Amino acid sequence: MKTAEAVTEGHPDKVCDQIADAILDAYLFRDPAARVAVEVFGSHGLVVVGGEVTSEAQVDVEAVARKVYADIGYADDIEVLANLHRQSPEIAAGVNLGGAGDQGIMHGYATAETKEMMPRAFVLAQKLSQGLADLRRHDRDFGWLKPDGKTQVTMDGGRIANIVVSAQHDPTITAAAMKPLLTAALVRPLAGDLPDAAIMVNPAGNFTEGGFVADTGLTGRKIIVDAYGPHLPVGGGAFSGKDATKVDRSAAYMCRFAAKNIVANGLAKNCFVSVAYAIGREAPVMLTARGDGSKDLTAVLQRHFDFRPLAIIERLQLRQPIFQRTACYGHFGRGGFPWEEIIVL
Repeated sequence: MKTAEAVTEGHPDKVCDQIADAILDAYLFRDPAARVAVEVFGSHGLVVVGGEVTSEAQVDVEAVARKVYADIGYADDIEVLANLHRQSPEIAAGVNLGGAGDQGIMHGYATAETKEMMPRAFVLAQKLSQGLADLRRHDRDFGWLKPDGKTQVTMDGGRIANIVVSAQHDPTITAAAMKPLLTAALVRPLAGDLPDAAIMVNPAGNFTEGGFVADTGLTGRKIIVDAYGPHLPVGGGAFSGKDATKVDRSAAYMCRFAAKNIVANGLAKNCFVSVAYAIGREAPVMLTARGDGSKDLTAVLQRHFDFRPLAIIERLQLRQPIFQRTACYGHFGRGGFPWEEIIVL
């Protein structure tokens, strides 16, 4: 059996990721060469923004944070504290020459089992979370839904064994009353009738308090949800709040781009790509690709894909302000991003 989970845009960790990436986009919009590494912490009315920014551009960080929070759907007030400094000159020296902004290991994956080229349980969990947001935003009959929420899918082979939906809601409705409504409007359209599956909606009971009112959030605390789900390795570095000189982000996108195109070109039914860097160095210290479990595709990878940091930025157009949209519902498996494009090898 395999289980995957996802969270909505109102989950406290995802609120922090979205604020961090909105700040990044605001800098890139004004200065495509900006160096940004922003972390966000949110808790009970307080949002703290810290990190390093090297740019001549001016961004009202407090205004950006407040707008993201309100656009997600929260009406409570937040206090925003910002503490941003310039990038360390010792780190900048290596990056200025085209080297990696840090050491680290990044991975990418693709599989032919779904049209998104992502693991099936993970795809469904993400669609359920996004479906909650779509109902909240666009269907008057679901005006009682609130921004916070999580979903989870367990599959037994090709069969869905159970689905869990935890959704923040208005006090005017109970968890018991929500189950048939969300089963009919959310679960069945995405997963089918599922006569043998257990469907759980708010199994702990009512969920009327969410977001920073009820919990604490932190940038980078959902790296499994951001990537491919819990059954594949992650490099360990988070994505959100980092410009593309940080290979934690850009090289992970390149790994996905390579893995997806290896599968799309029929070279394997699934592909796992790994790369590692030394800080300040341009060439990776490790670069491998494995298909269908044991097939060595490293030669194909090296022939078609350039993993030098500046080459990645150029090929995937990563100086554009495109990152806030990545910060919820997965960085991979959704259209509209350069690393999801299919090319001919």
